[in-house]
Amino acid sequence: MPNREINVLVVDDSATVRSAFSSIIRSDPGLKLFGTAADPFIAVNRMKSGLPDVILLDLELPNMDGLTFLKKIMAQRPMPVVVCSSYTEAGSQGALKALDLGAAEVLAKPHLDSQLARAEAAMLIGDALRAAVSSYKDLSGRKPVSLFSPGEKFTADVILPYRKPKQVPSTLPIVAIGASTGGTEALREVLTALTESAPAIAVVQHMPQDFTRAFASRLNSLCQINVREAQDGDMMMQGTALIAPGNKHLMLRRSGTSYRVDIVEGPYVSRHRPSVDVLFRSVAQAAGGNALGIIMTGMGDDGAAGMAEMQAAGARTLAQDEASSVVWGMPGSAVQAGGVDRIVALTKVFKEIESHGAALKNQGRTTR
Repeated sequence: MPNREINVLVVDDSATVRSAFSSIIRSDPGLKLFGTAADPFIAVNRMKSGLPDVILLDLELPNMDGLTFLKKIMAQRPMPVVVCSSYTEAGSQGALKALDLGAAEVLAKPHLDSQLARAEAAMLIGDALRAAVSSYKDLSGRKPVSLFSPGEKFTADVILPYRKPKQVPSTLPIVAIGASTGGTEALREVLTALTESAPAIAVVQHMPQDFTRAFASRLNSLCQINVREAQDGDMMMQGTALIAPGNKHLMLRRSGTSYRVDIVEGPYVSRHRPSVDVLFRSVAQAAGGNALGIIMTGMGDDGAAGMAEMQAAGARTLAQDEASSVVWGMPGSAVQAGGVDRIVALTKVFKEIESHGAALKNQGRTTR
């Protein structure tokens, strides 16, 4: 099927938001406005004459809340849905519930009070809509005009300068994981399978600000290991996974024979904040061969360059296989860039993590 625009239905009770989102969609050459609706009943009437490719859905709606509408969509006619939620505790919990119900992506209600904010909102919304469509196998032939919406794309250089690989003395084993679309469920499967003896783990999952705190809390309630949203200066410890906070970058730094994390501000890198490329570059420089890098399901190429740097620094590198990925964009890009040692199924990732920890402890090896 030839490339074509993605038809988007906007469902939001705010006329201001509907107008702003409509303008963003119309300005994106890969998107087309299917229509707008102030509540689910209007949306259903709008869809009687045809179906959109993707729905951009608010959760706080009159007459029927967004979660109930999402549940009905997935029961009656599953389709790609991007949920837009508020920066509140209830909004964060609602967003996680939406993912459970089948939403492909979650966004925070964007600020639109400046030109920069509007540009960032356009990038995030455009990329999320494309990722949602790409996550549906029955729509896989409907390739968007462009993989990314218009806008600049910065490398990790804007956060952390590149440094040639050098030998790093043997330290505690470290694991760095990057994920995006489909990653919340993939991370749940991996982290719940780990025991308290698992090595220290740093995670970048593309999620909005504040949503990562609720996500980490939920994982912590399900896992044997400790899982929490990372704070600046946190020590990396055995049996603990630190989740990068939304809208901030996460970096690793050496602290004696151990490691701490830095939480830093800065531009979007590889179109994301937090960025996997930023984490992976910092791990390559700080940990070298003491690290294991894992790139998991997600759209785009964030992490591909950083994984190649990790490999060059002596780290082991893995990519989730295409069959178990919701979207094989990030893992596929890392494979294409040549920075992946092995491709593994999702069900085997936790074993690789445990083996990495055991091997480094037993061998006390340095970087190759």
